Amino acid sequence: MSVDHVPCLKAWAESIGGISYPLLSDFWPHGEIARRYGILRDEGYSERTIVVIDRTGVIRYLDVHDIDDAPSNEELLAVLGELEPTLAAAVAGAPVAAPDADIVAGELIMYCTPWCPDCRQAREWLEMRGITYTEVDVSRDSDARQRAADHNEGRLHTPTFECRDRVVIDFTPEDVSRLLDETRS
Repeated sequence: MSVDHVPCLKAWAESIGGISYPLLSDFWPHGEIARRYGILRDEGYSERTIVVIDRTGVIRYLDVHDIDDAPSNEELLAVLGELEPTLAAAVAGAPVAAPDADIVAGELIMYCTPWCPDCRQAREWLEMRGITYTEVDVSRDSDARQRAADHNEGRLHTPTFECRDRVVIDFTPEDVSRLLDETRS
């Protein structure tokens, strides 16, 4: 969600090659939702904020960051794990369905987009370590987009890593290292 109006959001999404998730405009009345959460600045823009609302509508987590500061995925995943233990197990790399026959068993696949900051960081990390992987751009391949989303209960998140029958959602060096260690044995 952004306090920008719909044409601005559409132009932004197109400028980065498209996105795979819905955007919501909090434009009129300008920033009303952000104001209600106490994150709308007097200048007219909001802080970078993560709000987790449970299925009953109760705010379970609110984390406000400076607009240039990226929030911690680990902390967020811990909060989500308390609310959705089954999903947390899947994110942590629980076994999933076997890969399609056209994917070589044991090969590391990274489902990603060209503009995703976490995807860029993952590419650098993998390349610095000489780790061979196949990059699949989900913004250009609808079958791959669906496959990656299926690993996350229908919600696409990039990067998503797949190796043999194991999956890691999002990039943390520790989780990807663990995935590689588990699939090497």
